[in-house]
Amino acid sequence: MHDNHSSPDRRTVLMAGAGGAATQILPDFLAARPHLGADLRVGLVGVGRQGRAILAELGKFDEVTLVAYCDTDERRLGSAARRAKGAKGYATQDAMLAAHPDLDALLIATPTHLHRAPCEGGLAAAKHIYCESPLAHSIEDCRAITAAAASAGKVFQTGYQGRANPVYKLARSFVRSGAIRDVLSMSAQSNQKNSWRTPASDPVRDKALNWRLDPEVTLGLAGELGAQQFDVLHWFTSKYPVRVEASGGILAWRDGREVADTVQARLTYKDGSQLSWNATLGNTYNGTQELLMGTMGTVRLAWSHGWLFKESDAPTQGWEVYANRQQFHNDEGITLIADATKLASQGKLKKGIGLPHPGLYYGLETFFQSITQDKDVVCSAEEGLRATAIAIKVQTALTTGQAQDISEADLASK
Repeated sequence: MHDNHSSPDRRTVLMAGAGGAATQILPDFLAARPHLGADLRVGLVGVGRQGRAILAELGKFDEVTLVAYCDTDERRLGSAARRAKGAKGYATQDAMLAAHPDLDALLIATPTHLHRAPCEGGLAAAKHIYCESPLAHSIEDCRAITAAAASAGKVFQTGYQGRANPVYKLARSFVRSGAIRDVLSMSAQSNQKNSWRTPASDPVRDKALNWRLDPEVTLGLAGELGAQQFDVLHWFTSKYPVRVEASGGILAWRDGREVADTVQARLTYKDGSQLSWNATLGNTYNGTQELLMGTMGTVRLAWSHGWLFKESDAPTQGWEVYANRQQFHNDEGITLIADATKLASQGKLKKGIGLPHPGLYYGLETFFQSITQDKDVVCSAEEGLRATAIAIKVQTALTTGQAQDISEADLASK
C-alpha cells in the first residue's frame, strides 16, 4: 500500500481510525455511552454464535433491556441463561411473544436460511426488526421479508455493518465528494483461520449447528463474508455489478465438507470497472479489507481503520489544515480525525483515534436510534436484498462453474 520510492512520487495518506499512534484517545462522540432518548424492551431470536455476539453488545446500551430470548436448541438456551441475567428464555418465538407482548423490537440472529419466519412473525406482531446479514439464503425469502417489512410500517434494519461504521461513513464522504475522482477498480478480501465447524456427537444436531457447511442451505463465503463487503462498495459507489464469475475449492479444511473454504470472484460493472474479491478460511494475512482505486487517490478500508492515499497530482483539500502528519515508511501520513475542529481546540489533534466497539455495536446503535429518534434506517430490507442477491449470484457462479449475468430485475424487491 505504500510507494517504496522516495519523493517526489510520495503518496499522502488520510487515516480515519486507529493505528500509527501507540497511545490513543477517543473523541467524546465515539467513547461516550449512547443516549437513545427512550427505553426499549427487546427480544433476541437465536442465541448461537451471532446471538452471543449481540448479547455482548447489548450491555453497552443503558436504555435497552433484553427481556427475553428464544432458541430451539436446549443447550444454547442453557448457555444464554448464564449470559443474559434477568432475561427469560423460550423454545420458540411464538412463546416468547405470547409471554411478552410489550416487546418493542426483535433482534434476529438465527441461521441465515431461517431468517424469513421470525422476520415475518415479528413484523406481523408489530415489532421493529433487526435482521442479521445476509438477509436470507434465497431470493424468494429475501423478497418475502422485504414485502413484509414494506407493509408493516415498522423499523426494519438489515445487519450490513459498514453503513453504520463511523470510519466508513467518514471515508465514504470523501469518496462521494470526489476525493479520489473516478473509481477505476475495486478489490476486497476476507481472510480468517476458522474451520466453520462446530463439533457435535448427535448427527441431527451436527447438521443444525453446521448449517454454514450444508450445501443445501448455505451461501458459503460469498454470503456469510462477501455480502458485507459487496454492500460497502455498492454503498460507496452507487453501482451494482452486471456479471459475476467465481472459482474456488476446499484447500484448507479437507474434512469431508462440500462447501469451498477458499474463493475468488470477479464482479464486473456496466462501466467496465471490476471488483476482485477473495476469501479464505485458511489464512489470516491482511484480514478483512476493501480497496477503491481512483484517478486521484485510493481508499483502503479495514473496518476499524480507513486510509486515503492521494495521487501526487491530487489537489489539496480544505480539511488538510487540521491534519496530523505521520510517517508511514516512505509515505507521509495525514491522519483524519473525526470532529477534527473540536479536537484541535482541545489540543488533542495529534492523538490517533480508533473505534472502541466492534462493527456490530454500531449496527445495533443505529437501529435503536431509528426507533427512538426517528432517524433513517442505515440499511433497509431493500438494500439488504440487493447485497444478498449479489452474494447468491456469486455462490451460484462458484457452484455451477458458470458466469452469472445480473439484471435490474434480479435486484428488484418484487
